[in-house]
Amino acid sequence: MPTNKYEKPDFWTQKAFSEGYPARSVYKLQEINEKFDVLKKGSQILDLGAAPGSWTVFALRSLDGTGHVTAIDLKPLSKKIHDNNLTFFQGDMTDADFRNEINKNGPYDTIICDAAPATTGNKVVDTARSAGLVEMAIYYAQKMLKPGGNFVVKIFQNGDQQSFLKSLRETFTQAKGFKPKACRSESFETYLIGLNKKKGEA
Repeated sequence: MPTNKYEKPDFWTQKAFSEGYPARSVYKLQEINEKFDVLKKGSQILDLGAAPGSWTVFALRSLDGTGHVTAIDLKPLSKKIHDNNLTFFQGDMTDADFRNEINKNGPYDTIICDAAPATTGNKVVDTARSAGLVEMAIYYAQKMLKPGGNFVVKIFQNGDQQSFLKSLRETFTQAKGFKPKACRSESFETYLIGLNKKKGEA
């Protein structure tokens, strides 16, 4: 019997399982894509913090046999995820040597990042850890995205959100915050969206 509300499958969790996704987070990306059109057929997509793989599967389905998805996480993807258009790296995206390997598969048309830190329950600590992951994801976007490319990253809501948006506005034509409906109501996570990377930004 579930011991807390996160263990009890909600509508989105049940829907994800029925549609072949490892987790409910897929519907956050689905809504983002419906609103901002960040995933396009034929694209090279980089999925940071990919495990268990819901965003990876959605990206592959969006490509519909075209393009390629490169996925990265410290943990493995779900064993059910196999695709000829997928390359998975298990490792630390903050490691410089590892970043060089990821760069070889680029440049990318879209970078998505649903990575979350190991949470402590302390909002100050957790938001600081989240900010560190966002900063790294933005580095990837600045270095590995093609001009015209798009970017999505999860962030725990805090005082850093506006400074990150300011940084994204220097790199992208448009940058904004967005909270999908599939986010749990009690969650303080949201997403930053960067659209149409400016030429010469790296």
